[in-house]
Amino acid sequence: MTIAPENAQGGAHRYRAMRDFVQSTDDTVPGKFEITKEGIVHDMMAPVGPHELTTLYLRKRLETGMPEEIVAHTGEPDVENESERIMRRPDIMVIAMHDMEVPGTFDPRTLIAAVEVVSRTNPDNDWVGKVRDYPLMGVPVYAIFDPRTGTGAVLTDIHPTPDGPRYATRKDFVYGEDVTIAEWTVSTKGLPRYE
Repeated sequence: MTIAPENAQGGAHRYRAMRDFVQSTDDTVPGKFEITKEGIVHDMMAPVGPHELTTLYLRKRLETGMPEEIVAHTGEPDVENESERIMRRPDIMVIAMHDMEVPGTFDPRTLIAAVEVVSRTNPDNDWVGKVRDYPLMGVPVYAIFDPRTGTGAVLTDIHPTPDGPRYATRKDFVYGEDVTIAEWTVSTKGLPRYE
């Protein structure tokens, strides 16, 4: 659900007000708030078994092949690009540990990849909004896993377009195939599906 109007492209003051609101609601309102180019998005998801299990499986499978200084981090803090006025919280952030040693939010340009497990309640947030926002923020690789359909995609190669930076390459997959995210290949066998 988008809370601010679609054309909410106001200045730094409006962004700061949205940011303050999002931070004030952490841990007090169910779901997850993020600031997009369209305004504040509230994903009212309650932790659902298949979503949380998919996130766990992917984190563990990614970290199996990673060097010790790289992690597949789940949780806080958010990833923020203030100049674009976007603040997101990926389900999994592939990032070097030394890039996590910062006060406040993570710089999205330090992420190696963002991984999202599509929400049953708001799939457009992952398939539309984040496909638009992550290249604007400078996230080089965006992987989407969709337990609704047992499919997904890995988007890479940010390039300029008249509408702003976009991903140039999209590799679709179906559950059961191996998927390469940045430098690491993971199996999608046995990932749970929504019923």
